[in-house]
Amino acid sequence: MIHYITTDGVGNATVANELRQLDRAGIPYRLHAMRRPGRLFHTSDWANEISRQTHYLYPLPLLPVIWSAVLAPFIFGTRCFAAGWNALTGERESLRGRLAGIAHFLVACHWARSLRRSEMTHLHSQWAHSGATIGMYGAWLLGKPFSFTGHACDLFRDRVALGDKIRRAEFIVCISEFHREFFLAQGARPEQLFIAYCGIDTTHFVPERKTGRGGPFKIVSVSRLVEKKGYRYMLEACRLLLDRGVEIECVIGGSGPLAAQLQTFVQELGLAEHVAITGKAVAQEDLPSFYHWGDVFCLPCVWAADQDVDGLPQTLMEAMACEIPVVSTRLVGIPDLVLDGETGLLVEAEDAQQLAAALEKLQQDAVLRERLGAAGRAHVLQRFNVRTCLDPLLDRYRDKLRGAGSATVAEEAMGVEAAR
Repeated sequence: MIHYITTDGVGNATVANELRQLDRAGIPYRLHAMRRPGRLFHTSDWANEISRQTHYLYPLPLLPVIWSAVLAPFIFGTRCFAAGWNALTGERESLRGRLAGIAHFLVACHWARSLRRSEMTHLHSQWAHSGATIGMYGAWLLGKPFSFTGHACDLFRDRVALGDKIRRAEFIVCISEFHREFFLAQGARPEQLFIAYCGIDTTHFVPERKTGRGGPFKIVSVSRLVEKKGYRYMLEACRLLLDRGVEIECVIGGSGPLAAQLQTFVQELGLAEHVAITGKAVAQEDLPSFYHWGDVFCLPCVWAADQDVDGLPQTLMEAMACEIPVVSTRLVGIPDLVLDGETGLLVEAEDAQQLAAALEKLQQDAVLRERLGAAGRAHVLQRFNVRTCLDPLLDRYRDKLRGAGSATVAEEAMGVEAAR
C-alpha cells in the first residue's frame, strides 16, 4: 500500500490528477491530508469518495496527541529518539522552522501511532514543506521508506528542513529540469532524482475549430490573483499595446488577495473598457471554453517579494492543449513546457515592454499563432499527458509493491484471469 500525505487532498489539481492515475494503474494507496479542502478540484463521485476516505490530520485532538508523544519512545524505540533528536538539533532554515519541526514531530508521533498496524509499503509526500516534515518523521518512526515531490513555494518561501528531507528520501520526484538541478545543488544524489512532469487530462482540454472572428485581439489568463502570477506587468503591457494602436480585449479569470488591487490598477491605467477581472474562480468544467475565447493565453510569472514562485503552471499546459498560443516568462520549470519560438513565446520576468512586444508579435501574425498553438498541443501530448508522464513514478511504486510481496490491483486481476 502506498501512503500519500498532502496539504488538502483532492482539493488540489496535482494531487487529484496523480491519484486518478494510481487508480487507473491499479496501485493501492491511502490518502492523508493536513486539512479538508475548501472545495474539491474534481466535482465527481470519484473525488467525493476519495475525499470521504481521506484521513485528515487537523484539527488535532490535544490530549491524544500528548499521550501519543508520551508513548512514542515505548512504541517506536530507538527510531523515536533518533527522529526526536533530529527535530531538536537538525539543520533548520530559521527559528520558526525549528519550532514548526518540533510541533510536526509531535503530530507525526500521533499519526504514526494510528498507522502502526496499517499496511504501508512506502510513504510519499506531495510538496516538500509541512506535510513532508510530518511524512518524513512518520516514515522514520514506522521504519518505512519516504519520498517527496517538490514544487515551488515549498522549496523557497516555505522551505523547512529540506536538507534532512533530501537525506532521508529514498527518491525525489522532480517536476522539471530546473528542479533536478536545484536538488543536485542542495546535495541530492543523482540516483535519487527522476523527472515526472505534473500533467493534465488532454482529453478534457482539446482544440476547437475557430472561424475568422475579427475584432480586437483577445488576451486571456486564469489563475489565483497573487503576486507571483505577474498580472501587474500584464496590465502594463495591455496599456502599452493600446498606446501603440493595438485593439485588445483582456479577461483575467480567478480570485485571490490581489483582486481589489488589480481592479484599482485597471482603473489607474485607463483599461476599464478593455480589461475585465472576474474576481472569482473559473470552474474546472468551464476552463476549455474560457481558454478558447482568447487568441492568446498570457501568464507572466514573477518571483514574489516573499520568494513565492510558480514551479510549472498547469494553466499553461491546459491552454496549450487547447492549441491556444501562450506567452510566459523564463522562470523555474516553465522553459521545459514553453520552448521559446517553438511551442510558445518566453520573455524576461517583470518586463512589460518585452511582454507587450511578444503579444503584439502574435497579434500581427495569425500564421505564427496557428503554428505555436499546434506545436504547443503536440508538446503537451508528448510530455505532459497525465496518462503517461507519471509512468516513472508509477514504475517505482510497482517495484516497491513487488519487493514487499504485494501486487497491484491490476496484477491481481491478471492472476485471477490466468487461473481460470
